[in-house]
Amino acid sequence: MSTDDEGAPGDGGAPSADGADDYHENAEQSVIAVDENDEEQGLINRLDAHTGDGTRHRAFTSLLFDEDDRILLAQRSPKKRLWDTYWDGTVASHPIKGQTQVEATRQRLEEELGVTPDQYDNLRVTDRFEYKRYYMDEGVEHEVCAVLKATLLDTSLDPDPEEVGGYMWVPYERLYEHPRWYRQLRLCPWFEIAMRRDFE
Repeated sequence: MSTDDEGAPGDGGAPSADGADDYHENAEQSVIAVDENDEEQGLINRLDAHTGDGTRHRAFTSLLFDEDDRILLAQRSPKKRLWDTYWDGTVASHPIKGQTQVEATRQRLEEELGVTPDQYDNLRVTDRFEYKRYYMDEGVEHEVCAVLKATLLDTSLDPDPEEVGGYMWVPYERLYEHPRWYRQLRLCPWFEIAMRRDFE
């Protein structure tokens, strides 16, 4: 979820009183406001959707696996304003108007990790949930988040350092069953929810 400098799909920066130092490009973008059933309610300014109490909007998180059922985790760039340097599923963002979650995932995989459609198989939506989380006093995520999965057959990557701080392959079931083994990894809340729902 266009560059994803937001919380997880989203975040933003508020303009300062003089409109200078704290300006953030997300103020020029929109996300899709939705009801609890993910039905469109119109467009809302992306920055407004992630500040104050937030506005429920459409998002997705996509989880790529290799053929040994390891998940590809990506660390959010330190330049991101919300959940910077936290570890996420493979990509997470917001679709734009008229774009499906599958189309948005294909776009973000290529832009963030250099992964093209010929490298993975069976990209599909597997789950959907609503959540709301605040990030300190800097912003909020209130999203109906679709979960997408695919198997990465060609694991070569070319990550964009503006988007990705680092990446690693982790055994998915072990990550879920032994969180204390990975407690040095601060996980994004939407990814933790998606993983928990996967196993429960």
